[in-house]
Formats: sequence, structure tokens, C-alpha cells
Amino acid sequence: MNQVPAFKVAALYHFVALPDFEGLRAPLSDFCNTREIKGTLLLAREGVNGTLAGSQEAIDELITYLKTGNIFKNRLAGLDVKYSYSDKAPFRRMKVRLKQEIVTLRAPEADPNVQVGTYVDPENWNEIISDPDMVVIDTRNDYEVAIGTFKGAVDPETKSFTDFKDWVTENLDPSENKKVAMFCTGGIRCEKASSYMLAHGFEEVFHLKGGILRYLEEQPEEDSLWQGGCFVFDERVAVGHDLVPQDYLLCHACRQPLGPEDRAHPDYELGVQCAYCKDERTDKERTRARERQKQMQLAKEKGLAHLGDAAAVDAQKMRERKKEMKEAQKERGEV
Repeated sequence: MNQVPAFKVAALYHFVALPDFEGLRAPLSDFCNTREIKGTLLLAREGVNGTLAGSQEAIDELITYLKTGNIFKNRLAGLDVKYSYSDKAPFRRMKVRLKQEIVTLRAPEADPNVQVGTYVDPENWNEIISDPDMVVIDTRNDYEVAIGTFKGAVDPETKSFTDFKDWVTENLDPSENKKVAMFCTGGIRCEKASSYMLAHGFEEVFHLKGGILRYLEEQPEEDSLWQGGCFVFDERVAVGHDLVPQDYLLCHACRQPLGPEDRAHPDYELGVQCAYCKDERTDKERTRARERQKQMQLAKEKGLAHLGDAAAVDAQKMRERKKEMKEAQKERGEV
């Protein structure tokens, strides 16, 4: 008999007007913390977005609370939720953050609460993207596209979602590109991207409902037009059809997803560097990383926890905090 994984993971989002979003932070944080739910939940005037993990009972209680709780006044009844399971805790802490946008594009005219493109269910997606007149766009960032995408899709090679606006301006014309289809991991970026394109004169705009993850979950592999793996923002790194984890690891130094070929590259060194970041690492950083990796291996062989693990967690928290501060500065127009 197969053992049920200890953690249920819920990836969720919903575009809906939440003018009182700031006041929702405390009760949501308390609800999750009392049930030992971990992860990140973003709240903004335009809606909610996040990925959280906990026991199956706790996650089920949370989704019920979001959809029917009094503080939400049924505004999240249409919440889009995708579930997965994990034997290990995917997240170390719980964060409820207030944001200007639940997915940052910095284009006020892109408002999914006003207009979005046409949703396409996974079973109809192959037909849509096989249309020779259709421009099929992968709206994810370059490192995500690098490990997998749909056959024939255009890669905008963006470093962040905010770059999407410039790419559209430089590469597409609503008078020439009559039909556009877009996709992303879970569907949220495409909702905003489709709203942006409609606001800029594109008439026939389609996007994959539920994103790549729902397509991989529902579409039979033998009929699939998906090629490679789908990057996910948890310990699985990448998944394939039926959401089965694939053989990818994250580089400890730069967080680049690495497949078997990347790890076979002569510049790859476990816990130290990969071919993508080798030129960005100093000798001092490499020496420190090698020592840490050595101590972790010794501790593992002895069946002991290594203090470097805690240091790595602290370092990751610091990187996350710096990233949050930088994002906040960008939103305030300071950088």
C-alpha cells in the first residue's frame, strides 16, 4: 500500500477587486500559522496569488476559508487552485505579503478584472497552437523556457515578466499578428499578459487555462505537444506529464535549474558552481562553498545534521529579504 505524502501543496490565484487587501493580512497569517501551513501568499488590490503547503486537512481548511470565509465575502469563490503532493516540506516559513500587483508587470492598463483573453482548456490547446496563423508565446522567463516549452512556441528571452511589454512593442504588431496564444506555468501571468495585449489593440488573444501544469496533468502524453520539463518553484524543480518530478537540481550558487547534461559539464561542481555562473564566482566564494559541501557530506555520512544547513537557510532568507527590498524600491519608483 502506497503511503500518502505528508504535505499537500496548493498553488492558487484569483484576480478580483480587493480594496481592503491590507486588512486581510493579519487574519490570513494567523489562520495559516495556527495550522502550521508554510509558503507565500501575496495580497494586492487586484487579487491574491500564492503557493502554500501543509497537512491535507490544513490545506483543505485554508481553501474553504478563502472561498467561503466571512472576511472575503465570497470574492474568492472562483479561486483557481492546483494541488500537488510532497514527502518533504517545500517551504520553511509562512509569509503573507502586501504588493502593488500579485504578478508584477507595471502596466496599469493590464487589468484582468476588466478584460482578459479567451481561455482555452487543455483538451483544445493543441488545435489552437497548431493554427499556422497563430503566434504562440511562452510568457515565462528565459531560465524556465530553457528546460521545456510547447512545440513551435516563441521564446521572448525575458529576464523578468516586466520585460514582456518591451518585447511585445519590439516584435509584434496588432495589424499583422491577428491571432496570439500565450501560456505560462499556472495561468496567472497569461491573464495579465492577455489583458495587456487586448489593451494595446490585439484582437484575438488566447491563453491556456490552468497553464502548463494543468495541461501536463490532463493531456495524454502520447497526444502532447509539450517538449521537455516544466520548471516549478519548489523542491521538485521540474515536472513532466502527470506532474512526475524530473531529474533536475538547482545550482546552489545561482539557482539555475540543471539537468543531467548540465551536471555533466566540466564546469559544474556540486554545491559550488555551474557552467552558467562560473565566471561570476570569486576564488574565495568557491573555496568557502567547497568547504561547506565537504562538511555537509561528512555530516551526511555520519547521519548528523550539518550546521551549514542552518547557515544556508539564513543566507537564503537574506537573499529573499534583499530581493523583497529591491522589489519594493522598484514599486515605489526608487530604482
